[in-house]
Amino acid sequence: MNYLFPPSVPAVPIAGRDVLFPVQRIWCVGRNYADHAREVGADPEREPPFFFAKPAQAIVPGGGAVPYPPGTENLQHEIELVVAISKGGANIAVADAPSHVFGYAVGLDLTRRDLQAAAKQKGHPWEMGKGFDHSAPISEIVDARSIGHPNRGAIRLAVNGTKRQSGDLSEMIWSVPEVIAELSRLVALAAGDLLFTGTPAGVGRLVPGDRVSGSIEHIGALEVEIVGADASRARK
Repeated sequence: MNYLFPPSVPAVPIAGRDVLFPVQRIWCVGRNYADHAREVGADPEREPPFFFAKPAQAIVPGGGAVPYPPGTENLQHEIELVVAISKGGANIAVADAPSHVFGYAVGLDLTRRDLQAAAKQKGHPWEMGKGFDHSAPISEIVDARSIGHPNRGAIRLAVNGTKRQSGDLSEMIWSVPEVIAELSRLVALAAGDLLFTGTPAGVGRLVPGDRVSGSIEHIGALEVEIVGADASRARK
């Protein structure tokens, strides 16, 4: 098969191995922690989860320098547990969901909050608020065979050394197996899919020069520096 141009396959390093995890799609769960749902003015009652997507090309493997995106004056951080899917399927049972998981990583769901808010107000799609370039920094993936399937553990984020977000994986409204089962009723999951599972409270604004440090207990850490835009404009 000849291609008009060479296909690009985004990929994420795997801890302790010399192979990469090729990324198929990125799925994200909205408002999966009650305290975060409250801080954005939503009802934290347990209702069916809702999903949105980012392009696979949005990943920033290993973190590092992330350019401040155009079109926004309110870039915000959301620290999240990321699930890497190694076996696809549709209508997956909750009890079977862990067998579809390859491993876990630390991720940032970067959000152009002003664009997202404007889209919500108008009833428009969220893509430009969520699915922009470099909007999904991610740490290396840890094989679940080495850590199991964590259902608790501290999840934290600091900006320039100051704590912004702090929670525990046990505070998710919908557990990882439940999220996988629910998503698989809407789309057939595929090997290579990544699933961002929601963020605890404390989301906040980022400006050029900010250093972001995120971590999840037993899984790893992620370091990001926001660079490359007019800081005076971003601080208006």
